[in-house]
Amino acid sequence: MGAKIFLFVLFMCLALCSAFPNNKRRQYTPCKHLILYFHDVIYNGANAANATSAIVAAPQGANLTKLAGQFHFGNIAVFDDPITLDNNFHSKPVGRAQGFYIYDTKNTFTSWLGFTFVLNSTDYQGTITFAGADPILKKTRDISVTGGTGDFFLHRGIATISTDAFEGEVYFRLLVDIKFYECW
Repeated sequence: MGAKIFLFVLFMCLALCSAFPNNKRRQYTPCKHLILYFHDVIYNGANAANATSAIVAAPQGANLTKLAGQFHFGNIAVFDDPITLDNNFHSKPVGRAQGFYIYDTKNTFTSWLGFTFVLNSTDYQGTITFAGADPILKKTRDISVTGGTGDFFLHRGIATISTDAFEGEVYFRLLVDIKFYECW
């Protein structure tokens, strides 16, 4: 009989605890934080020596040296961009940003990004992989950090990107604020 009362009281305590959940929003603290810049110079037919990206697919009838009209819909570009610790294009690179972006919307400027930072400096060795939608006209955008290697082995988190500078449709610089929430 005593065991039944104990189990009943235990069950009631558990029921009451779950009836009043803790509504406090948990604040996560990053286990690692980096701020890096990457610089993209798209090939336009006249800048082959300096270009770090190129259009590899375009809507039918479009050429591969000029972004398509209608918000660049249908263009796919690949890139191998320098990564720096500051916003100076001529600073010593700490690695390369390698991947692609797809302009995927007809009614606004937006793209889908998939890329990897390949870092090879005295401070950082390894890769960080990113993926996500990039609504270009927003001041800041969040994309997922899906993993990494080397110093970033199995790291995951969020990268907040913002357009730091652009020159027409040939050059742009992104500030990438990376916060890792899973570090091994």
